[in-house]
Amino acid sequence: MDEFSELKKEIEKERKTIRELGFLFANLEKIGNVKEKEMISSQIISLRNLLKKTNDGVYKLLEKISITRPLPTSKQFDEEQKIQMPEKKSAERKYEFGFQSSPSLDIMNNNQKKISEGEKETLRRIKKREIRIKRKKIKKPSKYLELANKIFFENSSSIVKNKIFPELESDLTKAGFQITPASYISVLLLTTLLSVIAGFFLFLFFLFFNIGISANVITLVKENFEVRFLKVFWILFAVPVATFLIAYLYPTMEKKSIEGQINQELPFATIHMAAISGSMIEPSKIFNIIIETKEYPSLRKEFIRLTNKINIYGYDLITALKNSAINSPSKKLSELFNGLAVAINSGGGLVEFFNKKSQSLLFEYRLDKEKYTKLAETFMDIYISVVIAAPMILMLLLIMMKVGGLGITLSTSMITLMMILGVAAINIFFIVFLHIKQPTE
Repeated sequence: MDEFSELKKEIEKERKTIRELGFLFANLEKIGNVKEKEMISSQIISLRNLLKKTNDGVYKLLEKISITRPLPTSKQFDEEQKIQMPEKKSAERKYEFGFQSSPSLDIMNNNQKKISEGEKETLRRIKKREIRIKRKKIKKPSKYLELANKIFFENSSSIVKNKIFPELESDLTKAGFQITPASYISVLLLTTLLSVIAGFFLFLFFLFFNIGISANVITLVKENFEVRFLKVFWILFAVPVATFLIAYLYPTMEKKSIEGQINQELPFATIHMAAISGSMIEPSKIFNIIIETKEYPSLRKEFIRLTNKINIYGYDLITALKNSAINSPSKKLSELFNGLAVAINSGGGLVEFFNKKSQSLLFEYRLDKEKYTKLAETFMDIYISVVIAAPMILMLLLIMMKVGGLGITLSTSMITLMMILGVAAINIFFIVFLHIKQPTE
């Protein structure tokens, strides 16, 4: 037993020596002073020599220790069986009246210790635990995307190379679209082509039919063909152009939406990061802690991209921060990444940096809240005057002009329909505008 204790001490010495060597090697790269490097390198050499001596001592101790033992004689074998048989029976009795054995229970039974009911319940729960393996399904591209790539991929690739849509690629990256620019342009072209076909059918429909609010909703056109053609000819161009503009501007709108969500979460996340950095933790681990909290869903996606650049692509933290700042949808978040990269590179205090940044971001957050409150008050006054008072006055004027015979040929039902549609359109405009301007909680 003395030899085993000495072996344990020697191995512990080797562990400490290896830890010191790792610490010295880590600091050797950071130090720029030549004299300090020479001192550390001499200390590393001495620790290596000490490690060799300790290792030689371990080999000597291992030679002295003998794990094998001679086989027992027939008499000794009979005596050992007589001694061990009662122990097995007692163990079997304990297992019969208890629950299934485990290594921890065997030790406690041998030491004749009693197990409480709480400990038994804990062991039962541990045994009943099932290992659940999460399997992520691989997302395959949709059939629509495959069709678009088959038809327009060569054209879209040339568009990307010639940089006809320069902002589209950056908007797709910042909005987090999991699609290449060439594939998105292919989808854009296919959707526009389908809208041309749909616009043509709409043009033919409205060329020969009218839609009204009478009993017969769809009626045949009775006016001249040439006049009707000139009235509905704009549909052939309006539908494809509108479709193309909506599909082209969708990544930009999505990027702005994500930017707004990030700007709302950023002040509170920065306060959280300032509290974490006070524990002198490694800067990259701060982002891992924020990811695990799941309190900031929009920021969490950006931080996952940042950590993937470090863990998967092998970037160092400063390079990953600068790269993430370029591809970030939020200007405030890109400023935070750039400022953090400068602070780490210059050796500045992270706690002070995060505290000052959180104060400025929180101040801007309060200003945005006040601006939205004043904007909502202004729009409430406009809404009351435009949506409630103006339609009533306009409807009365139109009916009076019709009754007086001042050139109004519209029926009363058509005037009512115009007012209803106008009020509905204004309401939709107000709701969309306030929803866009509303800061998310």
